[in-house]
Amino acid sequence: MTVMQRIAIVLLLGAVAGTARADEPVTYTKDVAKILWARCAACHRPGEVGPFSLLTYDDAAKRAEFIAQVTAERRMPPWHAEPGYGEFLDDRRLNDDELATIAAWAEAGAPQGDPSDLPQPPSFREGWQLGTPDLVLRLPEPFDVPADGRDVFRCFVIPTGVHEDRTVAAVEFRPGNRRMVHHALFFLDNTGRARERDELDAGPGYVSFGGVGIMPTGALGGWAPGGTPRRLPEGMGRMLRKDSDLVMQVHYHPNGKPETDQSELGIYFTREPAKRIVAGIFVVNRDIHIPPGEKQHRVAAEFTTPVDIEAVGVSPHMHYLGREMRVTAHLPDGSEQAMIWVRDWDFNWQTQYLYKQPMKLPAGTRIVAEAVYDNSADNPRNPNDPPRWVSFGEQTTNEMCLCGIPFIARSRDDYMQVIGAMIRSSNPLLRWQQLFGKRTE
Repeated sequence: MTVMQRIAIVLLLGAVAGTARADEPVTYTKDVAKILWARCAACHRPGEVGPFSLLTYDDAAKRAEFIAQVTAERRMPPWHAEPGYGEFLDDRRLNDDELATIAAWAEAGAPQGDPSDLPQPPSFREGWQLGTPDLVLRLPEPFDVPADGRDVFRCFVIPTGVHEDRTVAAVEFRPGNRRMVHHALFFLDNTGRARERDELDAGPGYVSFGGVGIMPTGALGGWAPGGTPRRLPEGMGRMLRKDSDLVMQVHYHPNGKPETDQSELGIYFTREPAKRIVAGIFVVNRDIHIPPGEKQHRVAAEFTTPVDIEAVGVSPHMHYLGREMRVTAHLPDGSEQAMIWVRDWDFNWQTQYLYKQPMKLPAGTRIVAEAVYDNSADNPRNPNDPPRWVSFGEQTTNEMCLCGIPFIARSRDDYMQVIGAMIRSSNPLLRWQQLFGKRTE
């Protein structure tokens, strides 16, 4: 379907809904500004990830046709979860009326309209999206990333200065250099072993591929491009034990010129100690071997819950060959529950999707993640020219079939059973110590 056909369908939908009105032309000031400000400007403003600003009429008018195209194709705003496959917080999808309004405005030549119709301009937080953190932990000094060579996995050890057990409602990662930060993972250590590793390695932090090279005593999640920080629901939190160090593992992908990074992590504590502790499982398959030229290579991963749990969210993960991932919960009674379907995967817009309500998964539920990869020359995101065999790995040019699921359980014993089941059904990449750390009495 061509772009103009998509826009024509959007216009038709809007006409049926009464949005694209022949007797009342669509203008920027009356109709379009409020959509762009509400749905786009959080990223498309100075200092944020969007490549251009959309705060003024001039900003938008010169890109009207482009905006109509990328919204009609649902490439923007970036929200890749298909409707009907999980109910999520912070859904950024434009509705049919909004799509039709933008399309009609572009088709009419992007008229500005009466300035008196312009609504109150938006206001945004400067800096931290969740407000001022309770604690900010920054790389102790800038880290130099080489211009080329293999991807760099560096673990930075940062004392938290927290001297009592606390529970964490949210973390917000701010990459110091977005050009080459591939992803970051946040582990905790209150044994001093990470500090020992750091002292043995010259320069800031230490090298560790895969895990962090020690047995962590906790974890606070992670960040990948497109991730949006959000507080956990009231009463939930991740555990931060007293006198812990943050072990921030940052994956850098050299981009052809020397770069420097000094990323930081904001931590937001719960107001009261959390009653329900959020842990995480990974559904993963590392037996990936994708032939060159294969346009629809399929891989599946699965995990069966040994006890009743509640899934708080879901986070699919693949690299550049990934095209789609569908995650389904097969319940013991024979029914199925759709957890998510990302039909148009984009590595640059990964999201940690949180459910509007936790999803109950009784003991014996089989969680299946089905992934599709395109390793052909027709895939514009393929990092290899010509295409070559691609297998599982943590390099950007490798691939993954992985889905993270933050969850809550009823008791400590239930958490331990889930972790044990994951270890038994998984592989060395997902060892206990890499994900959750040892049991601390």
